[in-house]
Amino acid sequence: MNNPTGTIQSLLSDADGPRAIVEVENGPLCARCAAGKGCGAGLLGGTSQMRRVEAAVRADLKLAAGDRVELVLPTDRLLRATLISYGLPLSGALLAASIAWLLGFGDTAAALSALAGIGAGWIVGRWQLGRGDCLRQFEPVVGKRLDAQESGA
Repeated sequence: MNNPTGTIQSLLSDADGPRAIVEVENGPLCARCAAGKGCGAGLLGGTSQMRRVEAAVRADLKLAAGDRVELVLPTDRLLRATLISYGLPLSGALLAASIAWLLGFGDTAAALSALAGIGAGWIVGRWQLGRGDCLRQFEPVVGKRLDAQESGA
């Protein structure tokens, strides 16, 4: 999967350092998604809409409004976000269904317990992601400025 690219609309600075508002195209980012054979992430965002994203800016980059840039999110952070979003509900379902099975409840009770576990895992994940310090680490970073040849202009 390729990193998204976009155009800086504005630059700002806050207590966390320099930040940029970047307008990115909201379309499929890899050839498999474009062909309809990928993970399905490309189906969720449409194909030609533009979207504004706030991203941190590395201190060594000198940027201005109108620059084309590449946004990155380190793989370990993407994996952690996936574990919170999908792993917690799945773990809740497995744990609740296992407890129901160990206690000798029937299949219906185990299935209902699994649904309750999914809900509990979802609530814990939402709570975790709702904390500002947790959510901030999943924001993209401006990785580099693209020259005219790289950006396709």
